[in-house]
Amino acid sequence: MRLKTALIGLLLGSAVLGLSACNTVRGMGQDLESVANTGEEAIN
Repeated sequence: MRLKTALIGLLLGSAVLGLSACNTVRGMGQDLESVANTGEEAIN
């Protein structure tokens, strides 16, 4: 029973970390896109 509870906790913790990392990568991509657009506007 303890093993099952520990396994469920581990899986939930991994899911939370995975989802937060995905959000961080998405935000970084948006920031890079914004910088690229600003640079392109400055060149034109």
